[in-house]
Amino acid sequence: MDVVINGKPRQVAEGALLAAVLAEFGVPDRGVAVAVDGAVVPRASWAETELNPGATIEVLTAVQGG
Repeated sequence: MDVVINGKPRQVAEGALLAAVLAEFGVPDRGVAVAVDGAVVPRASWAETELNPGATIEVLTAVQGG
């Protein structure tokens, strides 16, 4: 099925879980925040969050500094 990750169209398996998709595309499991269709998904829910066709996934990396 088609999803969009950080503005880029991607193909993932039908019924894919968020954690598996993030791992497949090399997203680290620490230091990032993830939103699906505009709603932040807590890290504890990644493994059980099923993606729908056309889902928009935004991965934001934490940056330190001042």
